[in-house]
Amino acid sequence: MSQQGGSSTGHEDDWWGQLYDESTEDTGPAPAPDSLDDRFASVAGAVGGGADSGAEAVDEGVAAAGSGVPAQRPGGAEPAESSLGSGLTRRRAPWQPQPDSPGGPETFPAGPEAWPYEDGSEQRPPDRGSTEPAVTTVPASRTPPNTPPAHDLLDAPSPARQDLPARQDVPAPHDLPTPHDLPTPQDRRTATHVDLPTFPPASVDYVGSGPPTYDAEPTALPPADPDDLDDLVADTVLDGARYGACTLRAVSVRGDSARYRGEPRRDSLLTARFGTGEQALILVAMATGARATPGAHRAAAEACDWIGRAIGRSHARLAEDIRAARRGDLKSGLHRLTDRSLGKLRASAAEQGIDPEEYSATLRCLLLPADPECRIRVFFGVGTGGLFRLRDGDWQDIEPRVTDAVGDAVVGFGSLPAETPEGDRLTMDLGITTPPSPYDPAPEPPREPFRFRASVAQTGDTLLMCSGGLAEPLRGEPDLCRYLTTRWSGPTPPGLAAFLADTQVRVKGYADDRTAAAVWEA
Repeated sequence: MSQQGGSSTGHEDDWWGQLYDESTEDTGPAPAPDSLDDRFASVAGAVGGGADSGAEAVDEGVAAAGSGVPAQRPGGAEPAESSLGSGLTRRRAPWQPQPDSPGGPETFPAGPEAWPYEDGSEQRPPDRGSTEPAVTTVPASRTPPNTPPAHDLLDAPSPARQDLPARQDVPAPHDLPTPHDLPTPQDRRTATHVDLPTFPPASVDYVGSGPPTYDAEPTALPPADPDDLDDLVADTVLDGARYGACTLRAVSVRGDSARYRGEPRRDSLLTARFGTGEQALILVAMATGARATPGAHRAAAEACDWIGRAIGRSHARLAEDIRAARRGDLKSGLHRLTDRSLGKLRASAAEQGIDPEEYSATLRCLLLPADPECRIRVFFGVGTGGLFRLRDGDWQDIEPRVTDAVGDAVVGFGSLPAETPEGDRLTMDLGITTPPSPYDPAPEPPREPFRFRASVAQTGDTLLMCSGGLAEPLRGEPDLCRYLTTRWSGPTPPGLAAFLADTQVRVKGYADDRTAAAVWEA
């Protein structure tokens, strides 16, 4: 049986025994030359050449083997086709003549002296023993010779894809559109034009009848004490936050007059959050020191510091009273906290040996609960300034009047009576005697009346609390009101940079410091 599993032929193993049988002797050397070269020369001579042709064929075969390209048979003879199966023949190489081609194969220029580029140019390599650079000959037209016209190339099918139809969607060069047929820029814009939403106008430098007297940017820095660098005040303070249903923006900017003269900013700004979660309370406090006094900026900073400490210690009870709309309790309690803070400021003036009238400040505060369900906004303070509300495109001056501030608590804006049926009040008279003042004479309470207002915000409202530096131009220049209306009536609150640009739009005749806090209701 054979190794392939077929039946035995009976004689297929005889050759194996004859070849390796020990009794068989070696045939020895052949009497005639029988090397590989001799056999190739014999075959070449039998085909039609001779010994010389056979030698040339051997040389060509060796050269072709070295270059990786099969050599052509001598005399143009075709290599025999090997049968790979029924109806299958070996494919010929591109350099071999095709059976149906009357001519011979195409050949490149003989030798390594030149070879063609795709564009028809020829480059001759330099001799290895020569130092001359290579010379490239570029024809006048880079189109290879015998190239058919462009429309023939487009219409003719690809030789490698004889079974595929020619493309019909490629236009001929004469069918391409001319520059006159192309759409104009106006036509293209009409076809792709999209109506964009209208944005607020860009920020301006000033409004009113003319430019202000001073420059728009700072020109001088305030003097510094090397032993008291903490006393320095920055030119601008900017802050912001978002809690519950409101977005807060706050800024304090040195006025044009102080920037020109190198004086420190007399306004002070404090933004603080007390508590966490929905029980948190946000405080915005701003103070303005007395004009033309050396320590005005220190007095304003101390006023904000004292009121911040007092509110922070009582923030839990204050937040509860705001959510419960206990207006009377809030007014009386905040009034006492304000008087105590300003009283400490006057006591500090006495310690420094300064006239309390010179070391004083106006104080304005805003309380915002973080609870999104509570829309009550509480304002209180002492001194001049402004409280405005932008509602439905109109500015409303809601600064509490002195007559409203000194009277009894007014029930309104969703607040409850001054005292609940349970008798719960923020500041109850516990009968504790007030200790005597350590200062002689005791500092007097502030002469300015206390201002208080609690109101319920509506969706889309913008509440603005500001110092006199911005309140006065808002009341005196209608163009500034109109400008801020267009800037702050958008669907979203402005960013910090935009808010800063809006609040420092200048008006001729108003050069004081500006401090403002605005609240946008979602």
